[in-house]
Amino acid sequence: MKLFFAFVLFCIGNIGFGQTDTYGIFEYNKDIGNPKKAGGAQYDPNSQTFTLNGGGYNIWFERDEFNYVFNQIEGDFIITANFQFIGEGNDPHSKVGLMIREAEAENAAHVSAVLHRDGLTVMQSRELKGDFMRDPQDEIFAPKTNYGILQLERSGEEIIMRAAHFGESLQTIGSRKVDNLQNSVLVGLFITSHDENHLGQAKVWNVRIDKPVLEDFNPNVSGYIGCRLETMNVLNGKRIVIYEKNDRFEAPNWMPDEKNLLFNMDGLLYTIPVEGGQISQLSTGFANRNNNDHGISFDGKLLAISHHREGLPGGGSTVYVLPIEGGTPQLITEETPSYWHGWAPNNEEILYVATRKGKPTYDIYKKNIKGGEEIALTNTKEGEHVDGSEYSPDGKYIYYNGSASGTMQIWHMKPDGSGKEQVTFDANNDWFPHISPDGKWIAYISFPSDIPVNSHPSYKRVTLNLIPAEGGPPRVIAYLYGGQGTINVPSWSPDSKHISFVSNSGKRD
Repeated sequence: MKLFFAFVLFCIGNIGFGQTDTYGIFEYNKDIGNPKKAGGAQYDPNSQTFTLNGGGYNIWFERDEFNYVFNQIEGDFIITANFQFIGEGNDPHSKVGLMIREAEAENAAHVSAVLHRDGLTVMQSRELKGDFMRDPQDEIFAPKTNYGILQLERSGEEIIMRAAHFGESLQTIGSRKVDNLQNSVLVGLFITSHDENHLGQAKVWNVRIDKPVLEDFNPNVSGYIGCRLETMNVLNGKRIVIYEKNDRFEAPNWMPDEKNLLFNMDGLLYTIPVEGGQISQLSTGFANRNNNDHGISFDGKLLAISHHREGLPGGGSTVYVLPIEGGTPQLITEETPSYWHGWAPNNEEILYVATRKGKPTYDIYKKNIKGGEEIALTNTKEGEHVDGSEYSPDGKYIYYNGSASGTMQIWHMKPDGSGKEQVTFDANNDWFPHISPDGKWIAYISFPSDIPVNSHPSYKRVTLNLIPAEGGPPRVIAYLYGGQGTINVPSWSPDSKHISFVSNSGKRD
């Protein structure tokens, strides 16, 4: 993978535009080219959705008229958003989308990812100030739709456009090498009605601007990339950012009260209201080196954690259990390393991955929290890896990710370790299956095929996918930058309608 990515909240550098208001992650909103009907943008902080209104004859020929909400950004970046036309449209060539522009001038050079009201999806560009727009050579036409997901990436002199319908992987529509755009450019959302006597209107959500860091980025030297804690409706893919920090935190669980999330940060555990707000530390007693492997029993009474004891093999990760309201942890796994991953529906057994007796590979184990011997459920061969073990709510299966077939895929087995069957079959590397409380869905994170099979690193371009528990093709429900710590542990809401996860943001101290 060429680049890692991180999120940029605000513009970089000082700019001289007249600021009137803040529009979500953007700072500026302006009509470009003096359209006959003035447009504007509104931002709803509760739904984190933009409503764009824009007039103008077109974005074409040697000059443009449209409404623009934007930041000024330096260097490489990726901008992604969901778009949908709303209201009555008089012209099928009304346009909405993403734009990278050299300046505010009506004849400025720019590159745009464009969705038309009639479904035409295309990459457009004016490569020199005052030039006529080039006829698009890279386009798709999707009649009967006015909804889409668009992405523009700037990587050096190259600009790449990708697009998708919800549920599908992003596809590359086209690319341009634009020599004339400066290092600092305007980046944002636009709309034009293609009819100077009317205003076009569209909704835009899941807007993310991600800024790359170098491939050899080392957080131990440069500091950790910042994080966003997000919730998402799995049925429509709408995401809400509820907490951000210029440092690392990981792996949210949805608390049984349905009102709070639990996550780890700086070796401790914290709760936060689902709608966002003040975080509160949950007491784990002496356990102050907790990693991202933690979770809540089916009855909501107990919490399992993985705390690192010093001076022990594999970093000393050890599984403990304590009351959900906090307290003194009870030791479950004496041998290390042991990383918790799942509870049994009987609330008495836990699942964890571990290495034992000098074996170089990890296996899945289960053990009763009241005592007794641990039981190995897998026997991996050299070069294989298993992880992310989790019971289905009915107790019939244990789901996990494994690389026995050559790529990392989702599998399941019976609770005694027999009957191992592969569940996903794709070119990517799939990790950390999480089964919805109603038993109908499996959510998991998918890494690109160029990531080493047995690795799940941070700061990668990944997707969150959803498949029916009885089997079927996957749906992509989120495009993000993350990986390790994004969704390592069960993160479904109790009503099986939402999940929570962590994406990397790019702010760092």
